[in-house]
Amino acid sequence: MKRKELLLGDEAIAQAAINAGIVGVYAYPGTPSTEITEYIQNSPEAKANGVFCKWCANEKTAMETALGVSYVGRRSIVCMKHVGMNVAADAFVNGAMAGPNGGIVVVVADDPSMHSSQGEQDTRYYAKFAFCPTLEPSNQQEAYHMMEYGFRLSEEYRIPVLLRVTTRMAHSRAVVEFEDKIEPRKPLSYPEPSNTWILLPLNARQAYPILLDKYARLEKLAEQTPHNTYYDGPDHSMGIIASGIAYNYLRENVGRECRYPILKITQYPLPKEKIRSLAAECKKILVIEEGQPFIEEQVAGILPGSNQIVGRLTGALPRVGELSPDCVRAALGMEPNLVNAPSQNVVPRPPAFCQGCGHRDLFNALNEAMEHWDNHRVFSDVGCYTLGYLPPFKSICSCVDMGSAITLAKGAADAGYYPAIGVIGDSTFAHSGITGLLDVANCNADVVIIISDNEATGMTGGQEAAGTGKIEQICTAVGIDPAHVRVVVPLPKNMDAIRRMIDEEIAWHGPSVIISRRDCMQTAKRHAAARKAAENKQ
Repeated sequence: MKRKELLLGDEAIAQAAINAGIVGVYAYPGTPSTEITEYIQNSPEAKANGVFCKWCANEKTAMETALGVSYVGRRSIVCMKHVGMNVAADAFVNGAMAGPNGGIVVVVADDPSMHSSQGEQDTRYYAKFAFCPTLEPSNQQEAYHMMEYGFRLSEEYRIPVLLRVTTRMAHSRAVVEFEDKIEPRKPLSYPEPSNTWILLPLNARQAYPILLDKYARLEKLAEQTPHNTYYDGPDHSMGIIASGIAYNYLRENVGRECRYPILKITQYPLPKEKIRSLAAECKKILVIEEGQPFIEEQVAGILPGSNQIVGRLTGALPRVGELSPDCVRAALGMEPNLVNAPSQNVVPRPPAFCQGCGHRDLFNALNEAMEHWDNHRVFSDVGCYTLGYLPPFKSICSCVDMGSAITLAKGAADAGYYPAIGVIGDSTFAHSGITGLLDVANCNADVVIIISDNEATGMTGGQEAAGTGKIEQICTAVGIDPAHVRVVVPLPKNMDAIRRMIDEEIAWHGPSVIISRRDCMQTAKRHAAARKAAENKQ
């Protein structure tokens, strides 16, 4: 029976994964990918089918756990934002070398224009680096179908499949039609006896040519697949190559009938022969793609120098930020669409801490404690608390990557800086801060690490944090003296106590941890209800 629903791109992907008979979804929350896991967590169908859908500590553990599901012959998905792939890369690249057994689709949501990210990283480069295929749907219906196709592709070629979406695809809605049924789970099965999952150098040297052979077969498949489609046009003065959401921007401007030939790219590796055929007919090639000039750079290598190739590298389209229907319109030489002109009356509103947020009280106390230190610097990293950089607080000096608050502070201390202080959140601490704290303890580094614990992954919607209820034990387990693992509640009435605590730990020359703990304002009611429900069960 067919069913129709109005779904986000993320939700279409999630529903497709449920219907494909996955065992689990493994993810760390990161905008714009978060809604995939949340949809599965809230799905009655997923619950009835026993789909595992708890958050992982980070993207690397997510990728590795999904590989474990794959090893025993069953299907799973991994979800993350683009910078999360930096964390998962070791398992992703080596997982391609090992060769999955059950289907595994890695869904990565890129964030051009950096709405909530540190960079405009383009995940397609990771897939090419790992010799893995990439699927890049241009609408929500395609996203649904490509999940199911991705599992079959993964199982046929014994390789992880990357499904790449971008912010507008992930967070826009469309009607999606699908079969209202869930595939039965694959039976448990195991790889044929081989050495591919034991990547000792001897075995890896044997596995690498196998991986290259798979990629060569995937290149041939790219020429044959209906997902890479050629649409002819009467005017061959220019040909267009368009991919992903950018294909929609093209169609929004030209409608069903385009005067120029179009090669739509939805599956990678790139179909080189299709590109050469387009170039044989068209002197000029316009490449329209969201993200970095991934296709444009390769097209320049595929084609002889006789073709003019234009796109993001040449300035025909903006080099940075998201594309839009308007900038695609300009690249096509069409008159501006005045209806879409941006409003001059919308005032930008920078992000700010919620009223009553515990981070506010922590930074107020920290600023007062640091007043008498000349040229003081406080290191931090990625989370809600990064807003401590903005006025009126101006408390922190760094945000490089997740977990770096601890190791940057240690490096500064190693170089002779004093007092070296790092501020990190509870979820980020569990994600990638624990190993840095182990370095601190092993070296007896003279640092004060402040963990601002709001008992949630606050920046992405209040998801469960992996370290909740365990932070003190983790700190002492890695070697921090229990006498210097201290807890305080960040409230205005406790300001004097917080300042004194910071002063005392600065004065003690060794590693210390201050845990500033108070519920996130956005999740406090949810946590209170959960605690009450637990009490009622007892």
